[in-house]
Amino acid sequence: MRNQRRRAFTLVEIMVVVVILGILATTATVAVRDYLVSGKRNAAKSEIAQIVSALELFYVENDRYPTSDQGLEALLERNDRHPDGLLRSGDLKDPWGHEYEYVYPGVNGSFDLVSFGADGVEGGDGADADIASWQLQ
Repeated sequence: MRNQRRRAFTLVEIMVVVVILGILATTATVAVRDYLVSGKRNAAKSEIAQIVSALELFYVENDRYPTSDQGLEALLERNDRHPDGLLRSGDLKDPWGHEYEYVYPGVNGSFDLVSFGADGVEGGDGADADIASWQLQ
């Protein structure tokens, strides 16, 4: 009878498999992150467009925009015409959880409305890039 040896994986073979799995996981993570970033940027653009529409309606009804001191909270105020306010959402934060920056009078138009992106500070690129109302027009 022959001695039958059990063949097992060597340490090198196991390490190669682990490295390949790591490369695949990294690639998938980077791809998913890019989709998440673009999704949040698109959500911020949509929210800015809604806020701009509410600001324009405020202007039509009051013959002025809210002051910088009043801020976007003026759009949430309830009255007889708008029992839910001009904006139904009480959350005036961008998808990254930062407050939208509203300035009246604006430098780039009647008013400026900006989300400063993921980092919450002016400037940046990629996920940190600013999204502004005057860029959407």
